[in-house]
Amino acid sequence: MGFRPPVALLLGPLLLQGFLRPLWGDLAFIPPFIRMSGPVVRASLVGDTEGVTVSLAVLQDEAGILPVPTCRVLSNETEDWSVTVTPGGNVTVIPNQVYQPLGPCPCNLTAGACDIRCCCDQECLSNLTELFRWSCFTGVFGGDVNPPFDQLCSAETTHAVPDWFPFLCVQSPLANTPFLGYFYHGAISPKQGSSFEVYVHTDPKDFADFGYKQGDPIMTVKKAYFTIPQVSLAGQCMQEAPVAFLHNFDVKCVTNLEAYQERDGVINEKIKNVALGGIVTPKVIYEEATDLDKFITRTEAPLNNGSSLRIVNVEEHYIFKWNNNTISEINVKIIRAEINAHQKGILTQRFVVKFLSYNSGNEEELSGNPGYQLGKPVRALNINRTNNVTTLHLWQSAGRGLCTSANFKPILFGENALSGCLLEVGINENCTQLRVSAVERLDSLIQATHVAMRGNSDYTDLSDGWLEIIRVDAPDPGVDPLAGSVNGICLDIPAQLSIRILISDAGAVEGITQQEILGVETRFSSVNWQYQCGLTCEHKVDLLLISASVQFIKIPAQLPRPLTRFQINYTEYDCNRNEVCWPQLLYPWTQYYQGEPYSQCVAKGLLLLSFLTLAMFLSNPWTRICRACS
Repeated sequence: MGFRPPVALLLGPLLLQGFLRPLWGDLAFIPPFIRMSGPVVRASLVGDTEGVTVSLAVLQDEAGILPVPTCRVLSNETEDWSVTVTPGGNVTVIPNQVYQPLGPCPCNLTAGACDIRCCCDQECLSNLTELFRWSCFTGVFGGDVNPPFDQLCSAETTHAVPDWFPFLCVQSPLANTPFLGYFYHGAISPKQGSSFEVYVHTDPKDFADFGYKQGDPIMTVKKAYFTIPQVSLAGQCMQEAPVAFLHNFDVKCVTNLEAYQERDGVINEKIKNVALGGIVTPKVIYEEATDLDKFITRTEAPLNNGSSLRIVNVEEHYIFKWNNNTISEINVKIIRAEINAHQKGILTQRFVVKFLSYNSGNEEELSGNPGYQLGKPVRALNINRTNNVTTLHLWQSAGRGLCTSANFKPILFGENALSGCLLEVGINENCTQLRVSAVERLDSLIQATHVAMRGNSDYTDLSDGWLEIIRVDAPDPGVDPLAGSVNGICLDIPAQLSIRILISDAGAVEGITQQEILGVETRFSSVNWQYQCGLTCEHKVDLLLISASVQFIKIPAQLPRPLTRFQINYTEYDCNRNEVCWPQLLYPWTQYYQGEPYSQCVAKGLLLLSFLTLAMFLSNPWTRICRACS
């Protein structure tokens, strides 16, 4: 739009009700209003602009909300105004990154500003570009995002090429580049549509009529999703997240007690299960929470102790029994707590979902069948207790990282891990008691006496592949080298626990390698502790870190053949100590290559051999021999 003379004027057509209404598909100017500081201003009209006429009018300031002009008196005359309309698309076209080699200008790193030496930056004015146009970035970073590759026949190479290059070069347009999709790592291309779009919730799709598949959302008889709070990829807790068939999860959601609202109970929920000819109703049992400090972090005490109480759910455990592609039974255990209605603080809720086979008989989950699966808990038991331990643990610290508030997490097969927590220690701490306390904390992680050799070992049969844990006991806590000497120093504190698990391959089932545990050893390591504060802070506590680590060591099923004297001394053909590996020159034709069928490897090898033979006959030595013979 051109305005003569320049006036400080807010344009009436740009207001258009004062909102960015393209979010609802309506017409709108962007920006919605403009305060002029020059003779020309620009605005974009987005939305369905077909058949729309643009005109100018003076906006009357009756309410006194417009700013005071800074140049001259406002003019109500419109004869000298002009409108220039530039046609444009009403949507922002986002190219599919699968078919784009790179960004159009990789050196354009700063939005709304000119990047020095970036000649492809559209935000650099011509007079500014003249200052560095002889020092522009070159190559892909400088904007040459579609360079011809060396194998292209039409590429002008600066270095010498072999004589057989014209026979093996690639005839391809420049748009077909090896950089296509180089920075695209997804599987879903962007949807072509309006740049302003609001998510509209669609009706849930019913998957229960023909049975569930893995990942299908579970449906209720009201044709709605069966939802349980879950954590999104962004870390937020979604209260209405559908439960996917055969997908286990164990999540925690943090909620402010002032904003907490109880979800609709699952008692009246009925799961649709057409394949069984009926409806599955969850069986719910309730338990009372014993330790509220694990779930509620209080910020302040309630003002009125005589106020009413309310019930909050702190844990919900769901067990789905499945049979083929149907759900046969749902068992729910809800752990709840009774708190003051005006209680303030942070509530941590836990939601657990497990899918078990209908004939499993109990809620114990296998870690493999028969061998262990990576990422599954290491199975364990304690034969000295009636309530057997089912796995080994590590710490999962929270808050300040103190051992008194740390939770447990299972040790997962094949995953090395390190965890720890902090013990509060005073300057007058008894060293013997400190050693005993550290050992007790570390022993709480390994309360089992045996571990399962396989992922499906039977808990009721000790002879079904159960291995006794080898324990290296900690030093005697009563032996104190500095007994009665100085305060604030304790030697030989068993503060580190090392768990070493030996594993090995034990055959294969249907082509899948099965792994098993050969042995487990626990060993303590000692550290020396010294109070880390001066004489002015004797009443403060120090922190002692105690840690536990787990390491999985794979033992080969068969001992490797020892190296011969020739292999030890003559390393030219050793692939591990040389960049060129001659023994692997014919790797695709050996039994170790499993990428393709052997017949295809032979066919491709013969084809490559024919090309090499042809190239050899067309090379310089053969042409010279032919010329000499002729």
